[in-house]
Amino acid sequence: MEKKAFGLWSAVFLGVGAMVGIGIFIVIGEAGAIAGNLVLYTFVIGGLIAMLSGYSLAKLALRYPSRGGIIEYLVQEYGEGFFSGAAGVLFYLAQLIGLAAVVKSFGIYAATYTSSGITPLTVDAFALGILALFTLINLLGASFVAKSENAIVIIKLTAITAFVVAALFYIDPQRLIPDGSHTWLDMLYALGLVFFAYQGFSVITNSVEDMKDPQKNMLRSMLIAIGLVMVLYVATAVAVLGNLPLSEVIKAKDYALAEAAKPIFGELGFRVMAAVALISATSAINASLYAATQISYDLAKKGELPKVYEYNVFHSTEGLIVSALLIVPMVIFLDLDEIATIAAIVVLLIQGFVHAGHFLKIGQTGANPWLVALAAMGTFGAAGFALAYTHQKMPNVGWYVMGAFFGAYLLELILRLSTGRVIKKHILWSPKEIERRLAKILYKED
Repeated sequence: MEKKAFGLWSAVFLGVGAMVGIGIFIVIGEAGAIAGNLVLYTFVIGGLIAMLSGYSLAKLALRYPSRGGIIEYLVQEYGEGFFSGAAGVLFYLAQLIGLAAVVKSFGIYAATYTSSGITPLTVDAFALGILALFTLINLLGASFVAKSENAIVIIKLTAITAFVVAALFYIDPQRLIPDGSHTWLDMLYALGLVFFAYQGFSVITNSVEDMKDPQKNMLRSMLIAIGLVMVLYVATAVAVLGNLPLSEVIKAKDYALAEAAKPIFGELGFRVMAAVALISATSAINASLYAATQISYDLAKKGELPKVYEYNVFHSTEGLIVSALLIVPMVIFLDLDEIATIAAIVVLLIQGFVHAGHFLKIGQTGANPWLVALAAMGTFGAAGFALAYTHQKMPNVGWYVMGAFFGAYLLELILRLSTGRVIKKHILWSPKEIERRLAKILYKED
């Protein structure tokens, strides 16, 4: 019997590693600037929405055990039609937008090491430089960062945990008391960004084919991973807001987590946390370039997963180059808060469509309809609040989100007319259905 790679705790650490990345370095200051110290509650609400989403995805993963993950669920729910095809293209665009946010964040943290400091020129130079470097590395087929992924996960988790534990001894409790300058509405406005820091949990569903006893471990690993990350994020928010005046959080929103290390560890603490952010960004850029090109690009263009669904020498140089070129204008023309918000909204909407579509298959998945309904309401609701906030503060973001949807549908139309491609289902029968059909063939059972 083939040995499965993922047990309960290895799946938990896979999810934790995917969630605790550059997202928290981006989000903590950006969301704090919106919600003030009420962002503590936003991280709790965001974690609960992530748990509901994780429940829905886990039930879908057990019924449709495919490495295709969210795209497989959308095709199963909505059929092999225009909507699911456009969703595949949108999924690809969402990967690119998220990657643009990571690249921009790398540029900001790298710029803090320069004598000129954070300027648009230095930020964009570092951001485009790291994008070009990893595009070249992947074209050459190198994967040294992917091979050291476990070490990178340990480094960033250790650094953030050490910072949080130390910072909790120095917090000023008065800074955590709401001062009335922010309302519960601001807390909800920040939900979209906060969810962006959680969104890596869906990677657990992609491991279903390699998981030991998935019926037992899939949902448990999902909930444990999200629960652990929620505790870490709330503690991190307490550490940052308890050590920095809110005005400083807002001023340093693009690098607030590193700034919060200064009162405790001085300039060295800032440099260390900035370095951890750079390492996390480097890892995320390399892994995301793979996901956005080899997997998502093939899904969007050909309607199928690449034959080799693992980190390897790239076969899709076309996808890599197209993806890198599409990221460049996002980095140059958008601010970090704009890119992160667009990425968060698009991801929330895709997840919302998955949970809404889950109702069409709920008889097959056996999921609790109330929990699935709450997952759909939570993701659509968080996206709605984020759009309402951007309508007031960043009006162009709504247009960019609409542009992403319009672009996805337009590309889907062009691909269907020019190549006839359709994103197809990869799981036709459930495991129980396969067993029943085999038994009928082998033992002539009725």
